[in-house]
Amino acid sequence: MEAWHFTEMPYPYIPPLEDISSMRVNLPNGLFDPLKGRDLYKRYLDEYVIADELGLNIMLNEHHSSVSAMNPAAPLMAAALARQTTNARIVILGNPVANREDPVRIAEEMAVIDCISGGRLECGCVRGVTFEIFAANTNPTQTNERLWEGVDMIIKAWTTRDGPFNYEGKFWHKRSINIWPRPFQQPRPRIWITGSNDVENIAKVAREGHVFATFLQPHDVVRSLFDLYRENYVCNGLPGGLAYMPLVYTGETEEDARKGAAELAWFLKTKSEPQFRNPPGYVSVPFTVNAMKGTFAGRTDAIRTQGLDALMESGALVAGTPDSVVKQIRRFYDRVGGFDHFLMMQQAGFLSHERTVKSMTLFAREVYPRIREWPGSWCARTPPAAAAV
Repeated sequence: MEAWHFTEMPYPYIPPLEDISSMRVNLPNGLFDPLKGRDLYKRYLDEYVIADELGLNIMLNEHHSSVSAMNPAAPLMAAALARQTTNARIVILGNPVANREDPVRIAEEMAVIDCISGGRLECGCVRGVTFEIFAANTNPTQTNERLWEGVDMIIKAWTTRDGPFNYEGKFWHKRSINIWPRPFQQPRPRIWITGSNDVENIAKVAREGHVFATFLQPHDVVRSLFDLYRENYVCNGLPGGLAYMPLVYTGETEEDARKGAAELAWFLKTKSEPQFRNPPGYVSVPFTVNAMKGTFAGRTDAIRTQGLDALMESGALVAGTPDSVVKQIRRFYDRVGGFDHFLMMQQAGFLSHERTVKSMTLFAREVYPRIREWPGSWCARTPPAAAAV
């Protein structure tokens, strides 16, 4: 099992949550202090470098018009970390392909990062979350189709070796694609896909042989998603696999861990106004109906407002001493049928640099060695054909 450190790079210096209706889309950026922002960027990048030194991998993401994430351009951070780190694999979860104007530019950016890092890039691709439809000015009914057409174009751009080719799709028409540089990894970097509980979408991720990741979901939901992936998986010559991300705080004592967990839970309080949460057409009608009935058990407001004990029972939060953290991860691992990548949001809100690094260090030294050799899903094993390339 691979472990990955993650922070959304929040900007927590905003009015009290009860005084604002939204932390996304329409909160004025006049509230941003560039001096504090500069210091936060330095701090978050330092923590990623420390993660590399501790033997952890690195996960990045991007969001737009949101105080929960000061990283609207994950490739910039990935490029910086590709140069600053030595061993960590770097996954971007992800590139919002559906909201970007040109998938070829994404292919080029990822190839540069892969070369700088010496082949340590894992390329995540996403539709983009619901509230970003407004900033991107995209049609919510088309984002899923745009995602898959964009991924197809990126892979062809990476793997075509004999000069320019043209691409005629539904959304993009390209007369000449011939990227320089090409990726360091051969035949190409691995693709990760996340951000949807849609049955057909997860089945497609599996049939295409990509890695599937899901975040902050209760174990029963994760089990159903992972089982669906396993049922449909088809190897594409590269290892697939399954990834899950909870909030994680490792403390010297249970009291210390609960204090850290309470600070991490700031992330679960991030909010947006109702009109931004489900643009018409973003999800299927049956999915919307189930959500309105309350039968969708994913990251709903009910999940977000649960106490620490309920969050820990569901698996959305892992917190405790090293021994306790190992037990909690094992329980979740067994409940969902195993997985390959443990993605950890180890910083959120006002959790300080010192406490974040302390938790990271305890995990890396006292937890990771005890879970690293746990077997992952069979689809994560590198096929002989891929190993020989």
